[in-house]
Amino acid sequence: MGLNIKPLADRVLVEPKEAETKTASGIIIPDNAKEKPQKGTVVAIGNGTKDEPLTVKVGDTVLYGKYGGTELKLEGKDYLMMRESDILAII
Repeated sequence: MGLNIKPLADRVLVEPKEAETKTASGIIIPDNAKEKPQKGTVVAIGNGTKDEPLTVKVGDTVLYGKYGGTELKLEGKDYLMMRESDILAII
């Protein structure tokens, strides 16, 4: 991937999936009504803490809370930096 960022401790960098642009029935969703995505791909991880090693790995697709993480823009792309505890599940 070539990102020049290394999360520290139990932090994880996630690339959010694009918000849905259409409903299942084909209705187009305008930008101001789109739900914030809650699924993404792990692109970088920290080393964990002494007491708790990380369980996610780079490439995992994860679910996270709607308002989890801190938004970052790196090399023109949007990312979220969050603690592993903000991740709800690996899918």
